[in-house]
Amino acid sequence: MDLDTPVTGGPCWTELGTDDLDGAKRFYGRLFGWRAETDPRQPAGGYTVAHLGDAAVAALSPLYQPTQPVAWNVSFAVADADRAAREVTEAGGTVLLGPVDVFDTGRFTVVFDPAGAVFQLWQARSFPGAGLFNVPGALGWVELLTRAPERAVDFYTTVFGWTVEASAHYTQWGLDGADFGGMVRMDDKFPHEVPPHWLPYFAVADVDATAAEATAAGGTVLMEPTTVPDGPRIAVLRDPQAAVFGVYEAGRES
Repeated sequence: MDLDTPVTGGPCWTELGTDDLDGAKRFYGRLFGWRAETDPRQPAGGYTVAHLGDAAVAALSPLYQPTQPVAWNVSFAVADADRAAREVTEAGGTVLLGPVDVFDTGRFTVVFDPAGAVFQLWQARSFPGAGLFNVPGALGWVELLTRAPERAVDFYTTVFGWTVEASAHYTQWGLDGADFGGMVRMDDKFPHEVPPHWLPYFAVADVDATAAEATAAGGTVLMEPTTVPDGPRIAVLRDPQAAVFGVYEAGRES
């Protein structure tokens, strides 16, 4: 993505909700070289931050509700979580949780867009979000998969003021023209039970080697490594607990 720090309206963080926290630590540590640090405070509930060097890059957390799926989630930075939650509702979305304070780090909200894709709003206090983007092992792109792309354009441009660059095959999201993500229409190739969702892509030095390593570590390759015309080499993977994520060749974010 063209952004290299968290900015208001852009993706600032991604976190995995999993039913096997220790397994996730091993898998992603092997795949991306992450160093995991679990918050020891009881109210944190096992929330674990993954680091590259000293920089926080993502989080791994236990499932907090019986109905919560194993999945990666994407957070977008907002100046005021309460106001942003109201704007989501006014634009046709739904607030699932919050806004709530998270210690002194920020204020947090979980919402659905009108088609049912879940994402999060983050109002930073002491923690702005990821300390690295676009380098191997760090977040570098976010992609919305939806069956209602026209409605998504209306919703996200209203809530966040995103710019839209659309072609016949792909739509890219941006802030003042700085692209950070895209959108894919879910067609008949997607099973009916797969809901609309946001998919994080992590940068890697070698997509093919990462896909092979994911398989060796117990994961699955859902989309084989492929080179996008005029774009990066990418693959879509699934971890051993069934959370889906993408990888792409570092340095080729768009």
